[in-house]
Amino acid sequence: MRHLAAYLLLQVGGNASPSAADIKKVLSAVGIDADDERLEKLISELEGKDVNALIAEGSAKLASVPSGGAVASSGGAAGGAPAAAAEEKKEEEKKEEKEESDDDMGFGLFD
Repeated sequence: MRHLAAYLLLQVGGNASPSAADIKKVLSAVGIDADDERLEKLISELEGKDVNALIAEGSAKLASVPSGGAVASSGGAAGGAPAAAAEEKKEEEKKEEKEESDDDMGFGLFD
């Protein structure tokens, strides 16, 4: 991951095709030793490819992955009547809680 981050930093900085030496220089500037095997693999896999196109392709793949957030957003589209019913339930629960708390009146913890 750190190798990829350094690669992308160099690309954003204007180096269209960063070399292994360039990436090692960036990583050593922040005190990280580069793993030569992983670095060579990364460079060989990205050689001749447009990073922006790869990111767009990855984003498209991630968009098809289901997530839990989609379920919650669809619930908000319900009509106003269920929301009013939920509000009434909350009010009833509050009243019940208040009544229950009155049961222990008349004596305290240190009596």
